[in-house]
Amino acid sequence: MKILLPILVLLTGAVGAYAIVSHRPALETQPAKAEPPLVSVVRAEPQTVRLNVRSQGVVMPRNEIDWVAEVAGKVIRLNPDFVAGGFFEMGEELLGLDPRDYDQAVLAAEAQLAEAKRRLAQEEAEAEQARSEWQALGEGQPSPLILHEPQLAEARAKLKAAEADLVKARVQRSRCELHAPFAGRVLAKYVGLGQYVQPGEKLARVYATDVAEVRLPVSTDQLAYLDLDLGRRNGHRDEGPRVILTADLGNVEQRWEGRVVRSEAQVDDATGLLHLVAEVREPYAQKHPQPLLTGLFVKAEIDGREQSGVFVLPPGAVNAAQEALVVDAERHLHIRRLAVLRTEADRVLIGGGLAAGEKVVIGGVQVPVEGMLVRLEAGDLGPEERNDRASN
Repeated sequence: MKILLPILVLLTGAVGAYAIVSHRPALETQPAKAEPPLVSVVRAEPQTVRLNVRSQGVVMPRNEIDWVAEVAGKVIRLNPDFVAGGFFEMGEELLGLDPRDYDQAVLAAEAQLAEAKRRLAQEEAEAEQARSEWQALGEGQPSPLILHEPQLAEARAKLKAAEADLVKARVQRSRCELHAPFAGRVLAKYVGLGQYVQPGEKLARVYATDVAEVRLPVSTDQLAYLDLDLGRRNGHRDEGPRVILTADLGNVEQRWEGRVVRSEAQVDDATGLLHLVAEVREPYAQKHPQPLLTGLFVKAEIDGREQSGVFVLPPGAVNAAQEALVVDAERHLHIRRLAVLRTEADRVLIGGGLAAGEKVVIGGVQVPVEGMLVRLEAGDLGPEERNDRASN
């Protein structure tokens, strides 16, 4: 019994285990049901958009010159505003040279003129006397020398030369007082009081403050957005597109308004860009919140043409291949190639490839597949879709 009882227990267990395994219920396997991804969409609506062009540049004066001395002399007067950064008005005297040598030259020229007038009067009297004597005593045709004609011509020529010398002396004298050729500002000063200057020596670098200019590089593609006639001379300086210039001064963004007045003569062969020139009048006037300083780096936005039927999408809605994801009425996803007008920092402008009211995906799909089913957020559903979801 000690031997048979364990064997009987083992056999009974084996038979029971076999019965359990052979009569176990069959398990039904069901595939995991994947839930469609939840996406965010925007509705495409055509708009009328002004296609502005953005650029940047550095403010420069329209007129900037090296102011030079035309005569030699010692500096004896300096205007208090004749310093770097100083303002001056047109015609204002900025610098004076010692005029005594030129005053003496004027006096000498006046004396020479008086002598030439006396000599001409004397020759005219002698010529008249010679003509009278020949008529009374002479016979035949008198020679020009007898009638003092060469002497008269010489006296008249010397009179004209004396008059020209006096004019020259007075001009030289006037150049001792240097007056501003325009209203402007001193950029740099090169002379001081008591310094002796030579003709042609630079006295200062000055520029006019009536107009400031900014060179704005634009690509040839961007010219399609601007109302410019590059092949003709501009008729009026106020006819060009408006330009808004912005820059940070004192941690505050300042704005100035100007106009595009011309384009430069050629496309830069190194960059392929064309430079437009924007003009701001009276950059230091009180009408501006802050003066438009020379040398300031500014950003520019040029008014472009208006174009209708343009779709405006956020940057994330269009990929690098200019494709977008569109959801149809049955909530199926479609990959759509778009006609991109241009891409900006905060938006993408679409010229074609969309219809009014279509839903464009802006987020929620990691790996898009053509025709895949998606779910829409409650705020993106239409009235019929909300009713269907509520009934379900």
